[in-house]
Amino acid sequence: MEKILVIGSNSFSGASFVAQALEAGSEVVGVSRSAEPSPVFLPYRWIPAAAQQRFKFHSIDMNHHLDALMGILEQFKPPYVVNFAAQSMVAESWQHPDHWMMTNVVSTVRLHERLRHCGFLRKYVHISTPEVYGSCSGLVPESTHYNPSTPYAVSRAAADMSLMTFFKNYKFPVCFTRAANVFGPGQQLYRIIPRTILFCLTGQKLQLHGGGHSVRSFIHIRDVAEGTMRVMRSAPAGEIYHFSTARNLSIRELVKLITEKLGVKFEEAVEIVDERPGKDAAYLLDSTKAKTTLGWEDKINLEQGIDETIAWARRYLPEIRKQPANYKHKP
Repeated sequence: MEKILVIGSNSFSGASFVAQALEAGSEVVGVSRSAEPSPVFLPYRWIPAAAQQRFKFHSIDMNHHLDALMGILEQFKPPYVVNFAAQSMVAESWQHPDHWMMTNVVSTVRLHERLRHCGFLRKYVHISTPEVYGSCSGLVPESTHYNPSTPYAVSRAAADMSLMTFFKNYKFPVCFTRAANVFGPGQQLYRIIPRTILFCLTGQKLQLHGGGHSVRSFIHIRDVAEGTMRVMRSAPAGEIYHFSTARNLSIRELVKLITEKLGVKFEEAVEIVDERPGKDAAYLLDSTKAKTTLGWEDKINLEQGIDETIAWARRYLPEIRKQPANYKHKP
């Protein structure tokens, strides 16, 4: 039985990957610094109970309790470690850049230094971000130079560069993944798709920063989780992989699509506000490498994924209403 340790298992991407791994028959240990949130945000709590029994969760803050995390690793001895953990909000990183550096650089590099001495480790998958490329034009290949434009992006680029030195010097078995904007049922409410759906369902106005003209690609989280499994199992160490779709649209077009599906007038649903500092106009990822070398493909289109997310929001709306709709910073 495959043994996987997932760091950041409470995150949307982490919890969705845990669900994918459990349904594939793996034994999974999840670690996050907070207690598990409501099950409405944990896709692995929606799968059959028999599969859930192969999952164990530990609340551990890597910034303060690295020894405890390493103790779990030494006891579990997983051949695979997949790390989704990061201080992740872009706009908020301007307010406390040192917090982002501590979590995403210092604590992460300390973890890597300990991990490289673990003889049982076969593959370490580091979930990175296209934010490291900054604002780009055209399709971005994995060889693109870093040009981060926010404290968040700088912190992620620094960790990635440190890991690459570990690979080159120690042959540390790391692979990197970078995905387009992920979405799907169970995503945190401060993200654009669930936030738009929730505000439309509850009659609130959505703030559209800069008029919503930045361009993105949105990819369903199950497609990304499936690609991450392929990287974990078969990708050579030292490689970077992109997961994206060929469809690109502006945030404005995305919000219009959702309002139309919900029968709400766009002009009555949104409020135009100033753009956020350092917002990248576009980064559109080239996923050719993942498709040709891993046999991966994106299968769930945007409309289908939005319909799934609307159905999730409607089903759990009483519980979702009780949850915070805004990001809450944890130092």
